Amino acid sequence: MNKILKFPLGFAWGASTSSYQVEGGIENCDWSKDFPAGIACDHYCRYEEDFDLLKKLNQNAYRFSIEWSRIEPEEGKFDEKEIEHYRKIILALRKRGVEPFVGLWHWTSPLWLKNKGGWESKEVAHYFSRYTEKIVSSLKDNVKFWITINEPEIYATHSYIMGIWPPKKKNFLSFFLVINNLIRTHKESYKVIKRIQPTAQVGIATNNTYYEASNDPISCLLKKIIESLDHFYILDRIKNYQEFIGLNYYFHNRIKLFKFNQNENKLVSDMGWEIYPEGIYYVLKKLKKYQKPIYITENGVADREDKFREDFIRDHLFWVHKAIEDKVDIRGYFYWSLMDNLEWHRGFEPEFGLINIDYNTLKRKPRPSAFYYARICQKNQLILDSEF
Repeated sequence: MNKILKFPLGFAWGASTSSYQVEGGIENCDWSKDFPAGIACDHYCRYEEDFDLLKKLNQNAYRFSIEWSRIEPEEGKFDEKEIEHYRKIILALRKRGVEPFVGLWHWTSPLWLKNKGGWESKEVAHYFSRYTEKIVSSLKDNVKFWITINEPEIYATHSYIMGIWPPKKKNFLSFFLVINNLIRTHKESYKVIKRIQPTAQVGIATNNTYYEASNDPISCLLKKIIESLDHFYILDRIKNYQEFIGLNYYFHNRIKLFKFNQNENKLVSDMGWEIYPEGIYYVLKKLKKYQKPIYITENGVADREDKFREDFIRDHLFWVHKAIEDKVDIRGYFYWSLMDNLEWHRGFEPEFGLINIDYNTLKRKPRPSAFYYARICQKNQLILDSEF
């Protein structure tokens, strides 16, 4: 006999994207030269078509980001035409009964900010607050949920320790400066939003790994230290500056003595990332201490052949539901991503999308797994077969 897991009434079912990865035509941000997106998915022009598909897939929420370099192409000069474009996007979602979750920053910054030192600048919180004030003042009538910053820890690590992303530095002092600037920027942005729109729901999206230690003192100690830095350093400092937590979950990391990533890798994605659904349960349980509603703002898999995406969604939602049963206040799930897109420095090869994009024709085609997820969204429940 099949088992039915019901989710709370009003649960947000959706998918996520980010502006640089899908819109196309963004030429004046810090990523444009080193990792050009070109036309990308042309979502900037085709958003109505994409939202028709989103609605066909029974989703009631959509997370996207606004491109700062479009809004403020020159310092202090705002482009009203681009603000109107994002207003049209939000209204197109509202017309279809879809709740917009609007991100203000998803890793790309205007060139003028780069030239002023980027996220190392001591003025960056001021610049971002000014941008935030313009956006929120303009769009607040149709937006309830704001996400200030996406994965600050991932951005800072890749840009200032690994040196892969702009500005391609390898400097621990810069890393800590940027992390703290991102924290300060979130706080200032939060205050701006709440001043303009007191009823707004404001959060941040963090990327939390499930760390698992071998049963020895060194591994257990390292796990505690890493978790305190990776999970809680940011959230502890902004706990009074958010109405909800956005969780992005992708990674499991088994620690054995001084060795990391000692995972079994029984199943891996096209990116080589281990698929470990159970980990999302333990991460959610740890976030319970903040006593804030949680939205899973990203969870997805690179799977070009769509071989295991359906199982990926089912298995993660099983563990999400288990966390809900354990009184974790989870209010939504956003699959990453609505469509295939530019996977940052890895280019267009990895395919995370519920919707496949043919980059030669830009034709959209929902994958079979998209319709599986659509049935979950429609019924607000997960059906497990007797063999699960």
